[in-house]
Amino acid sequence: MRVSRLVAGLVALLSLAAAGCARVPPHVVLPRLVLGEPSFFPTLEAYAGAPIVGGNAVDILLNGEQIFPSVLDGIRTAQRTITYAQYYFEDGPVARDIVDALAERCLAGIGVSVLLDSFGSLNIPREYVDRMRSAGCHVVWFRPLSQYIFRRYYHRNHRRILVVDGRLGYTGGAGVSRKWMGNGRIANHWRDTDVRVEGPVVEYLQAAFAENWLEATGMVLGGEPYFPRPTEPRGQIYAQIARSSPAGGSTAMYTTLLLALSSARRSVLVTNPYFVLDDTMREAVLRTVRRGVRVAVLVPAVIDHNLVRQASRAEFGDLLRAGVEIYEYTPALLHAKTMVIDGVWATIGSTNLDNISFAVNDELNLIVYDRGVAGRLERIFEEDVRASRRVTYEAWKNRGVGARLLEVLVFPIRDLL
Repeated sequence: MRVSRLVAGLVALLSLAAAGCARVPPHVVLPRLVLGEPSFFPTLEAYAGAPIVGGNAVDILLNGEQIFPSVLDGIRTAQRTITYAQYYFEDGPVARDIVDALAERCLAGIGVSVLLDSFGSLNIPREYVDRMRSAGCHVVWFRPLSQYIFRRYYHRNHRRILVVDGRLGYTGGAGVSRKWMGNGRIANHWRDTDVRVEGPVVEYLQAAFAENWLEATGMVLGGEPYFPRPTEPRGQIYAQIARSSPAGGSTAMYTTLLLALSSARRSVLVTNPYFVLDDTMREAVLRTVRRGVRVAVLVPAVIDHNLVRQASRAEFGDLLRAGVEIYEYTPALLHAKTMVIDGVWATIGSTNLDNISFAVNDELNLIVYDRGVAGRLERIFEEDVRASRRVTYEAWKNRGVGARLLEVLVFPIRDLL
């Protein structure tokens, strides 16, 4: 355990240093878009590099008590293939359940491909990997630290992807650990949001997995078992997969969020644990609230990386003065990454609002164009706000000396977070 922690610490420090050299390209001028106008879909499709497709069914999954039972049910229904990418995987009851379910499907002759990030899943017990492999699962590490420690070690696969038979998909922000279990309202049981989706958009979720699998293995996934022929629509929802891979030159999620903000006319509701905006994104938020749009942001009161929290809070002043509402979620660590605009446009995924996500890691978000799903996320946001405390400008201005000192200390590396 000491060795793994030492390696994790070394990689984290090297990642920060390397991230300082990585930046998203400047976005100086943005078009004036309006949700629903004819040019909106083509513009978002162009910059996300993915089509917006109809005929989907989308279910929001809250916290481990909904996420893990649904994921396990999905795995157990597999008849042909399972593709599974996970950033964070460590020991615990739910981890054992997922390993057992995957191994059982492998023993049943199902083709199972498991891609684990070698940094985020550093603490997965070796016996779990051995159990899956002995059952016939193909388990691969994404950018093994031993090979990439001095090059591209900081480009991690932060995506969460599960695709069953090419027809059923899951994505979001949850990892596999004891701390993701529960209802998100109890200390040490994180608050997170994932999504279950069926329909044509699953093809593009599968494509994102195939992209990372190809790099890790040199194997090209294809054919009917992975990309089955279209069937009848599963629902009426329009959806899109936005995937960023800055190592490959894509900052799709960053541009997509800027375009979505520029289109807002009524409300923007943001839930994100790592709210460390660069100058361009912060100015986009300020322009949005100056147009009379309600902008409300939900962040954790306590986080696993306190330097990130202090870097975020250091910039609250301008946002609060402009009228941005900021709330700190208090019952547990908030890890959900969602945004809802005007009750129509919504996104759920792995992308944090910081430079690491935008310029360094491989990330993935599902974007939904649907009043039903967006309305559900708006109600979830308001429920979370009722379990939070509001940050006022006066309280922020009168924060303690300790907080201010941490802000000064973190300032030189703020853009590396």
